[in-house]
This record gives sequence, C-alpha cells and structure tokens, in this order.
Amino acid sequence: RPWSLGKDVEGSAVLGSLTKAEAFGAVEDQRIYLEVNGVTRQDASLKEMVWSCGEIVAHLSRYYHLGAGDIILTGTPAGVGPVVAGDSIRGGIEGLEGVSLTLGTAE
Repeated sequence: RPWSLGKDVEGSAVLGSLTKAEAFGAVEDQRIYLEVNGVTRQDASLKEMVWSCGEIVAHLSRYYHLGAGDIILTGTPAGVGPVVAGDSIRGGIEGLEGVSLTLGTAE
C-alpha cells in the first residue's frame, strides 16, 4: 500500500468540523459525496472502501505513532476530476457536518 504514505499533505487540507468517533458511531454504509457547482461528481458508500477504517489505522500504525487528533486521509469514490478557480465545491459524509468552499484564483 505505498499510496498510504503518498497521502501525506502535512500542513494543507480542507477539513470540516471534527467529530469524536463515539459521537459518530460505527463506520458502515454512510454516504460520501462531492458536488462541484451543484453537480454530483462523487457519490458512494463508505462500505465500498477497499480496506476498513480499522485496517487502515492498523497498517499506518506500523509507520507512524498515531494518537488522538491525528487525521488519516484516504482515497475517494470514483468520479475524481479537475476543478478550476471559481468552482463551488460541497462534500460530506452522512452523519457528519459537511464542508463547502469556492476556489479562489492563484496569486
């Protein structure tokens, strides 16, 4: 799983509000989605992940000292595509507060 280490984007990621695991409950078949300019680009269920959250944590624990507050980024559902300045993006996971943003221009 070399891509696990390739997802290290230290200091840069868009995150929604954090929710404690016990408040969310079990990761099962919650919907994960992404919309760009109001058009759904990605829409799947967390149960479609290749490895469970527990398996991902166990694997990465062999390389990192994981602790409370650490964030692990995973892959995304089918439908990945380009976005450009001015695009409005909205996404989320069922049961959690979503995230939305509008891309600015590079300076």
